[in-house]
Amino acid sequence: MQSPRIKGLLKRRMPQLRAAEKIMIVTVTLNPAIDYVAHLNAPLDPCGINRTASESFLFGGKGINVSRVLQTLGVPSLAVGFIAGPTGEWLAQGLQQMGLETRFVKVEKGMTRINVKIKAAHEAEINGMGPETTEADLEQLCVQLESLGPEDILVLAGSVPSCLPGDTYCRILNRLSDRGVRVVVDAEKKLLPATLPYHPFLIKPNRQELSTMVDHPLLTDDDLIEAAGELRAQGARNVLVSLGGEGALLLEESGAVSRVGCPRGKVINSVGAGDSMVAGFLTGLQRTDSMKQALLLGIAAGSATAFSEDLADRQAIESLYEQLKTGV
Repeated sequence: MQSPRIKGLLKRRMPQLRAAEKIMIVTVTLNPAIDYVAHLNAPLDPCGINRTASESFLFGGKGINVSRVLQTLGVPSLAVGFIAGPTGEWLAQGLQQMGLETRFVKVEKGMTRINVKIKAAHEAEINGMGPETTEADLEQLCVQLESLGPEDILVLAGSVPSCLPGDTYCRILNRLSDRGVRVVVDAEKKLLPATLPYHPFLIKPNRQELSTMVDHPLLTDDDLIEAAGELRAQGARNVLVSLGGEGALLLEESGAVSRVGCPRGKVINSVGAGDSMVAGFLTGLQRTDSMKQALLLGIAAGSATAFSEDLADRQAIESLYEQLKTGV
């Protein structure tokens, strides 16, 4: 538990970020990572020495990816979560050098994970565990979020570390339930359905995740609309279903349905495309106050990232957005 003095400092600092933007966006990444990406010119030899042709380090995690794309589109946000050890310091410094506002809780045991991504004839991954996060660490994070108020946006993205209880997202939302915060949830398995009683402003399942939630295949748009309607009946206000190369479908709380396909392009790497869609959607909503335009910018951002080696740049996103607007 934090002292009243520290709590006061946290609560006073967050409103200072509102000077340039009335609505505050906070992204939560409970288990961020540094991705070490190794490109090989030859097939991976699991029993021998492999030498890289090129390599890079990427600072990420789903919520952090959302913050990075928001920044690319000119929208400020605050990225929070847990870091530990030298790798955690490296991640925090790397994000700050990118210009991101961060406020991580430092965990005592373990280290921020490094994920190894091998790009060869076949791709392989080794994902790290992450630090040993405690109840006290979670309490400190919750205190940070208590400055959020009406119309502010909280993005809960990605998985919950195994060292934390499975109802962690629900516990965070319960702390904020009377504050009027607009919550965006992009999580898989049981994490997303568990948040529905808290009436999240937006949820973003993909087709497979949505199919799992309703326990039957979703082959047509009518199937998608019906399934999205089931989640809306359970508490979600708006349901954005990402469909990969087929675009996305949006069911609004008004009952309105929008279905938009993807622009054409060569898919290079789909990692971060869903996070980019969330960032584009939130940016479009702030720019235009239109759910339809938010959907278009979301698809543009997700597609631009899929067509890029890393998260997309602003020019690529805006170009695809203009193409989609012209086609509507």
